Amino acid sequence: MLHETVREIKQFADKNGLQKKRILMMFSGGKDSSLALYLIKKAGLDISALTFFHRWSWKETLRWAMKFTAKLEVKHYLVDITEALLREATGRKGPICIHCKKVMMRNAYWFARFNGFDILAKGDNANDKIIGALLDQWPGDIRLTEIPRIGIPIFRPLIKHRAEIVELLTEEAGIRPYRMFEYGRRKQWREGCPLQYIDRERIITPELMDIAYSLNYEISKIARKYKTRLSVRVPSFEMMCQSYSCDENILKEAERVVSTYRKAEK
Repeated sequence: MLHETVREIKQFADKNGLQKKRILMMFSGGKDSSLALYLIKKAGLDISALTFFHRWSWKETLRWAMKFTAKLEVKHYLVDITEALLREATGRKGPICIHCKKVMMRNAYWFARFNGFDILAKGDNANDKIIGALLDQWPGDIRLTEIPRIGIPIFRPLIKHRAEIVELLTEEAGIRPYRMFEYGRRKQWREGCPLQYIDRERIITPELMDIAYSLNYEISKIARKYKTRLSVRVPSFEMMCQSYSCDENILKEAERVVSTYRKAEK
């Protein structure tokens, strides 16, 4: 399956003139973007990686991402968006991911333009496709969209593959991203930034961002120890745990951590 997918990307690249383009992958270090980066590189295209981070980013996943690109021999750019995220999100309601995505897309566009890249690439798969979303209104092949409002062509090599196929391809490629064992925001395994656990209707503050990071980092230690999935929303302190692998002892251990933060908030 992996060989066939690489061949399809090569054919698509030849048909659309991508062999002569410089491509910049928006690379989080997660499963989808790692596989997309791997496939584009194996297809022989000129690909570099761009990773945004801030002071609340997981350090473990960032280190894994840097090792992964080094092994692939892909040039890897790291950009700190802490100040831009604070300006965009502070004082507004969550979810913070909406505000963060605006910051990342804006910075990715300008980074690509200033550094001579022709195309941005993303790891979106078919489960990320939302009917009516801007990228999916393109009348041609949605793997490569050229919408003036975005300002730069977007290449999404996995957009026609559902999450379960991405999982199989990732396994076949031997890609095993570092896992924090977060609960995630969706039914399929979805990790990322601890700031996603700020309660949706709360006004975002730097203090809440700090709590979301520090509390969930401590909780992730428990989750990793027991190989379960566990996260905590703030400031409601709602605990979210993978039901079939979270027993009473794990929950008690996690509650002891949560209680210290709950007391500090009173």
